[in-house]
Amino acid sequence: MTSKQPLPVAAIPQAELSVVRRAWVSTGFGDGNVPTASDAVGLLTSDGPALAVIAGPDGYGKRTAGIRALWEVSLTERVAAGSEPFILSEIRPDWDKAETPDVSLLPERPGTGYLLDIATEIGGWNRPDRVAAAVVTHAEHLRLIGSYLVVIADDHGWPEELSGTLARVVVRAKNRPSAYRVAAAHLEYLHHKPERIRWLNPASSGSGSGMVGGAAHLLTDTSAPADAARLAAALARTDDSEVGLKRALAAFQEWRTQVTDVFKATEKKPADRALLIATLFLGGEEALTIQKAAGTLLGKDPEDDVEVILTGPDLSARLRGVGAEVTGRHATLDHQPGYAQAVLNHLWRQRPDIHPHLLKWLDAITASGQPGVPRLGAISDLLVELAIVENDIKVIEQVRTWIDSGNSSTEHLQLIAGVFAKAAESDALGPKVRSRLLDWAQEQSTSVTTVVALVCQSEFADHYPRQSLVRLRHVLDRAEEDTAVRAAEEALQSIAARTGQLPRVWATVIKWATEHGHLAGHRAFLSLLDPQQNPYVLQVMMAAAEEKPDIRQALIRGWNAALADSRVAAQCRDLMIAWAHARADGLVPPGLITDLLRQVVLEHMYSSPVSAFVFGEPGVQYDEPVIALRKDLQLPILAPTQSAGDEALES
Repeated sequence: MTSKQPLPVAAIPQAELSVVRRAWVSTGFGDGNVPTASDAVGLLTSDGPALAVIAGPDGYGKRTAGIRALWEVSLTERVAAGSEPFILSEIRPDWDKAETPDVSLLPERPGTGYLLDIATEIGGWNRPDRVAAAVVTHAEHLRLIGSYLVVIADDHGWPEELSGTLARVVVRAKNRPSAYRVAAAHLEYLHHKPERIRWLNPASSGSGSGMVGGAAHLLTDTSAPADAARLAAALARTDDSEVGLKRALAAFQEWRTQVTDVFKATEKKPADRALLIATLFLGGEEALTIQKAAGTLLGKDPEDDVEVILTGPDLSARLRGVGAEVTGRHATLDHQPGYAQAVLNHLWRQRPDIHPHLLKWLDAITASGQPGVPRLGAISDLLVELAIVENDIKVIEQVRTWIDSGNSSTEHLQLIAGVFAKAAESDALGPKVRSRLLDWAQEQSTSVTTVVALVCQSEFADHYPRQSLVRLRHVLDRAEEDTAVRAAEEALQSIAARTGQLPRVWATVIKWATEHGHLAGHRAFLSLLDPQQNPYVLQVMMAAAEEKPDIRQALIRGWNAALADSRVAAQCRDLMIAWAHARADGLVPPGLITDLLRQVVLEHMYSSPVSAFVFGEPGVQYDEPVIALRKDLQLPILAPTQSAGDEALES
């Protein structure tokens, strides 16, 4: 509870480990060697710092090379340690300020291979020389405990030109693996479809079927390994037929031809375009529901002219005409993976004037009881992928304007929070989104700050707990206790209750409350220790206080600081009552919590929340747990006459 909390780590995904174990490619164009991973292994196993900085442009397989290097080192270490497991973990760069990373927060568990990807943020470091030197020093310590660190950097961020020490730990990614070999290896060893490698063969078909080599033109000498892996996944997912091949190629090319064709065919058919848009967001719903939503997008009432109704193609034909699959009464675009996203990307890029109308319509179809509610997750994913594909913070800022221009429902705010949370964790766009979240946490708008608090209730807080806490502090510092503050308190409680996060949250909150005197700190302290929703945090803190006198004293300091702030007087009184109930219910050690409150009450006997709790207040009748706690506090008689609250108590 008192130690400095390192940056969060997560296990390197099994999917990526499978690539480096079973489908590794170290051959580049013209059968040349790609030494990035082997060079990194050489640095990690040398006598210097246990560090390899893999630097270079995007599209050279740097991350995969770093994981491969750690995996090779782990094999050696496992043998040397007698088959003890060697852990491979990824460090989340959860700095308080991305421009001034605190390297002392890097984890240092023995027998661990760490991956730290800072390619998208290293260019924004204020003093890259100091940070880089601190990383090298940290890696020297890792060498002593049998751990290793691979850092993924961009092409120019690591300041290797400043010293030999910084240059000696750098591996330059100058060659990329052959895209053809990567795709073939993935098909054979990951997807177990070796027979489909023929689609990558540039040679012509001897049988005249036209299937051999049908995908070969999509990969060139400059194709990134990630594109090759994506193509292999598309080829493996489709049917083993000429039609299946065509579908896979269209998906890999993000359906550009199909989308262009459908928009050209509907140039003078706005109703059909609206039907396409409604289908991409509501895919899987009944066709009539989708048609009604399309009418809402156009802002038109249902047609009541029978002649018009009976004119034109059937609804199923119209849906199939825009690329939908109609089965029974339902329509979807899911049979063409990625097609819905491609339509949205095209629409957003080519029809910018529709942005506010589209977002307003999404509000309508995702309101309570509307067909978009079950699709909130899918709609969020579409918007996130749009922002990532565009790699433009303007998309996120456009969604930000939607917060106040849309409705104020919980569904509306949660949908936007879901978009921001996912975008904040993306590779290229993530740092910009996280920076915007910090700015928005300090705005006056209640709805905007509520969205920020909701983001901090999501999985974002698992990966970036420190940054979540910083943003919550700004929300908790709002003058009025509004919905944003309450959402921030819920987010704080949620983070604290997650595995391994309470020490970090406690250290941060007690510092806010006692060292800086923030209103945010007092609110955070009181909400953190409130057992009404979940007694877990209070129980852990009481257990820690029994063993550690410094925790006990910190609790008293936190109470004293909160009681000195009249702005949280009601919250202080409510927490005392909640503690009395937790004590009566046997959720906490009764003697400890009584003693803690006795010290606090004696210090603040005449402050309004304490006097109300101890002496009562007019018109308020306290229940048995509070009465029992008052008796056990054994306070001296300080008032010569009874208050109205005492009379109510005795009654």
